Order: sequence, then C-alpha cells, then structure tokens
Amino acid sequence: MSTLKLDKAHSSINFQIKHMMVSKAKGEFEDFDVDFSGDLSNLESASVKVRIAAASIDTGNEDRDNHLRTGDFFEAEKYPNFVFESTSIKKTADEEYEITGDFTIKGVTNKETFTAEYNGTSKSPLDGSTVAGFDVTGKLNREDYGLTYNAALETGGVLIGKEVKFDANLEFIVEE
Repeated sequence: MSTLKLDKAHSSINFQIKHMMVSKAKGEFEDFDVDFSGDLSNLESASVKVRIAAASIDTGNEDRDNHLRTGDFFEAEKYPNFVFESTSIKKTADEEYEITGDFTIKGVTNKETFTAEYNGTSKSPLDGSTVAGFDVTGKLNREDYGLTYNAALETGGVLIGKEVKFDANLEFIVEE
C-alpha cells in the first residue's frame, strides 16, 4: 500500500472546448487535489478522488473567467467543487488504464470514464524522494451537467461546443 501526496507544483489540470465553431478556448484549474489510495504495483485495486475548485478556473481572460463562475455556468458560490470518485480502474494496455467513476458538477452526478497512463516512478535528485507520474485524458458533455448556456451564431452553429476535453498531468510524492 502506497500513500501518494499530490505535488501541486508539478501537476496541472487543463481543458479545451470549441469556441465559435472554428477554434478552441483553453484553460486550467489552479486549485485541485487528488487522493490516491492503493498500491502502485496493482493499480486496478486502487481508488482515486479528485476535487477541483470551480472558482479556480483560469482561461487567461478575467471577464470570461468571472462569467464562468456565475449561474450561467458553474455557480461556484453554491457549488464550489467538481468531484470525481473512481468506482473501477481497468488495465487496457501496458501502463494504460480506464478509470470509471462518478463525476459531480453543479449538483449533478454522471458516470464518466477517463484514460490514464502510468509513467512509473523516479528518484528526485534534489531530495531523494520517490515520485510517481500519471497523464489522464478524457472528455465529457457539459450539457449533461446542466451547463447549457449558449448563443446562436449569425453564420450558423453556436458560440460554445458541448464537448469539454480534459488533460491532467499529475505528479505524486510516494510516501511508503
């Protein structure tokens, strides 16, 4: 059994969504935590819980970020966190896994599956600690969570796409 402590300085959760049907709006969440419980040598028996602070969104545009925090989108004051809790982890290839679980956004919970790549462990030359790394990708339909705000475009289509793609790079300090 390993205890993993998220190294926030070397971790990130990024996202992208189609904007105006022709480009992508990108951003990240600056405040998040990941609880890992299990054994690195048997990841299928592990469990993961992720908490993302909705208000910590950063798209590089303060007006857009403030709008995303409102009732049109996240309603961050009432629903401060997005939460994902794994229900199963299945090995699909060497060092690749499907993590399925319950994702809750704005009080709505749906089953989602993400792909995780385990990058192994390494010894830090700075302090001798052991670190483990994972890359996690996935997508979800924002409308499944009641995030339906949109606007029609004069040229056809809509302002904001439904599909949100996630990309997380996570580094943990392994405490045996």
